[in-house]
Amino acid sequence: MRLCNYLLVGCLSVFALAAHAETVNNLYQVRETVGGQTPEERDAATQRALETLVLRLTGDPKAFSSAGLAAVKKDPQQIISQYGYEAGPPESLRVDFDPASTDNLLRQSGLPTWGNNRPSVVVWWLNEGTDGSNLVGDGQPTAEPLRRAAQHRGLPVRLPLADLGEQSLGTAKTLDGSDATALRAASERYGADGLLAVHAKQDGGKWSAQWHLYLGERPEQGKAEGDDPAALADAVLLAVSERLAPRYVVKTGGGASTDMSLQVEGMTLEHYAALGRLLEPFGGQLKSIDGDKVVYKVTGNSDQLRAQLALGKLTEMPAEAAPVVATQPLAPGAAPAPQPAPAAGLRFHW
Repeated sequence: MRLCNYLLVGCLSVFALAAHAETVNNLYQVRETVGGQTPEERDAATQRALETLVLRLTGDPKAFSSAGLAAVKKDPQQIISQYGYEAGPPESLRVDFDPASTDNLLRQSGLPTWGNNRPSVVVWWLNEGTDGSNLVGDGQPTAEPLRRAAQHRGLPVRLPLADLGEQSLGTAKTLDGSDATALRAASERYGADGLLAVHAKQDGGKWSAQWHLYLGERPEQGKAEGDDPAALADAVLLAVSERLAPRYVVKTGGGASTDMSLQVEGMTLEHYAALGRLLEPFGGQLKSIDGDKVVYKVTGNSDQLRAQLALGKLTEMPAEAAPVVATQPLAPGAAPAPQPAPAAGLRFHW
């Protein structure tokens, strides 16, 4: 590698990532509602916070039952850096978990992990209650339960402005339909990776919702229920998180990971910084730079790597054909010389 390339790599940290995917802040900070500040309430809330954190980082609802977490469930303090109460409403216990200790625990337990670089989603949420219909917009009081639920489940969400034009678009017919063309067009102004369409209804004292998620080539849909708008928002975003996580978690055991070569073309200085962040969950190691082409060594699952690179809007390229090697005619009865196995690798460009 040339000296100028070393200098180039050394300056990468000063450039910001201009991709749609977002780095989720406070991923290891969990808030759980409490009914008081007694030791019993605190211990129960701490257990709930630990379970929320494990689900947030793994996307697996069964992960909390892993045998490798038995010790920390008995003594969560070993991975907690601090905690405190917040008045609310509602009153809650805020627990700050230590990132290094938590990641090490999950790794030793063989659990998959989902990094803090996650797809951003614009949420079109229509409430139909006893007082009428309303498309939830950024800055409205009805947006607060969504924001709390997004933080609780570790998802970066954006809300539309819900201006006059968007109010006419965010109807039950549009949100419940299978054609998201109009919503996709309206969502472009928010620069998100995907969109979530939710139609929530109030029936007596209960709330229910039907939701559709459009991110990538595989649309997802489902239903959720809650006792109030806050509980419903949390239930919807929990379901969405569990659907998204398998696309991005990096598995650490059971032969799920493999070493791969990743070649990316069309690099610029900003792209170097972006790619480095995208490859963090895969232990990306820069191996070579040749003009606008770089090669990394990564470890992980190829499908999950493709999903992660899609967050940066990279496009996959066909694998390069293996070079043709000239060979001498074989002598009668001689066995052909063994050929080296092709190296596993992927090619992308910006």
